Amino acid sequence: MKKVTSVTIWNDAVGKRVSITYSEISDTGVIIADNKRIDRVVTDAAIIQTADQMAGYAQQMVDGE
Repeated sequence: MKKVTSVTIWNDAVGKRVSITYSEISDTGVIIADNKRIDRVVTDAAIIQTADQMAGYAQQMVDGE
């Protein structure tokens, strides 16, 4: 199975990107691969809206510090 260990979303010249880090684990619980990564450009409008909402929430937390 693959287990997501981190997700990062950021803006660049082509739009909103997502970087996902994950580990591969066998059925017996042995780690087969660790710290693997994929990057994609986000094209789904609903996901972009959700990412923008998360960024807004993060900004509110920073502003409250």
